[in-house]
Amino acid sequence: MEFPVLFGRFGLALAIGLLIGLQREYAKAPSGFAGTRTFALLSLFGAISGYLAELTASPWPLVAALGLVGGLVGLAYAFGAREGRYGLTTEVAAMVTFSVGVLCQRGELSLAAALGVATAVLLSLKLEVQRLVAHLSRKDLVATLKFAVITAIVLPLLPTHGFGTAPWNVVSPRNVWLMVVLISGISFAGYVAVKFAGARRGIGLTGLFGGLVSSTAVTLGFAARSRQTPSLSMAFALAISLSWTVMFGRMLVEAGVINPPLLARAWFPIMAAGLVGLLFSWAILSRSPKTQEEMEFATPFELGPAVKFGLLYAAILVGARAAQLYLGDVGVYLASVVSGVADVDAITLSLARLSASGDVAVSIAARAVVFAAMANTMVKGGMVIALGSPALRRALLPGLLGMLAAGLGLSFAI
Repeated sequence: MEFPVLFGRFGLALAIGLLIGLQREYAKAPSGFAGTRTFALLSLFGAISGYLAELTASPWPLVAALGLVGGLVGLAYAFGAREGRYGLTTEVAAMVTFSVGVLCQRGELSLAAALGVATAVLLSLKLEVQRLVAHLSRKDLVATLKFAVITAIVLPLLPTHGFGTAPWNVVSPRNVWLMVVLISGISFAGYVAVKFAGARRGIGLTGLFGGLVSSTAVTLGFAARSRQTPSLSMAFALAISLSWTVMFGRMLVEAGVINPPLLARAWFPIMAAGLVGLLFSWAILSRSPKTQEEMEFATPFELGPAVKFGLLYAAILVGARAAQLYLGDVGVYLASVVSGVADVDAITLSLARLSASGDVAVSIAARAVVFAAMANTMVKGGMVIALGSPALRRALLPGLLGMLAAGLGLSFAI
């Protein structure tokens, strides 16, 4: 092995050990058996052990080193337990650091770096994780576990091919469930953010993270509350505007994950509408008071809603393909507007999949996605007009018209 390559691997092992050691030193880990230098040496020891195993063509140097490190870690825990310290975090981190050093020597540099950074981040999030756990309910935990079990067991067993002839052949059970996982993951990110930060941190924060869960739920909830508490209409307007803006960003992520060429076509009008929403939200923020209102969101990992979304996605996938077959491009636009009224995520994912497979032209799909976004925004604007207080309607109407003008106007430039 060339020396530059070898030194690079050992250098990465040393850097990862230092990173994890710095975190433990800064956190003043209670066990006290390992600090910055010890962790750096542990990672180097792992790399050296792997190198000796490679030179001797025998696993025994690595096995002996692992046993030695494990013994030292066990002794450290035993002495700590005598003094009333029963935590294993630092001890386990030491074993991970040793293993990461071995990975560096084996040439798995990307994996080693990712594991090292992830370990340091996880160690740094002790207080945040405890706060998150304190906000979780048993319902949240059970729903998440159920979804994880269903996904891990069912997903690999689902067929990857469609059934029958067009338009039915566009539905692949595995792809449908993958879309459920994707949209639930995005929603869960917002749900965790609300749980972590706390909705009581402000209405605007709830709207920002709530847009990842459901911008429609934010609109409905705060529009109704604006009639009960008209004095908070500006704060409610901020939350609703932020949730609409986040929806545009969420659509771009969904399109980019499934079909990057679609994102390259659709990003400009959607980003323009989102930028209008962001600027409008900033204008509202400068005029709205800080509040402590709270809004509850249902967990996005309930199995029932996940299955319903999967069925809706499959139905829209077939409907959009059938509309394209029998009505041409106009049918795709019509399907996108109708579907966008109910759910913008399902039509976005459906068109991304259809354009990726070549069933719908990318330019047509991009314009249809924009139409779906604008239709959904118009529906939520109608909710504000029908359910909101007069002050809320006055506050949101300019932003609503600006988003629609930017999105629809630029959609014809695709």
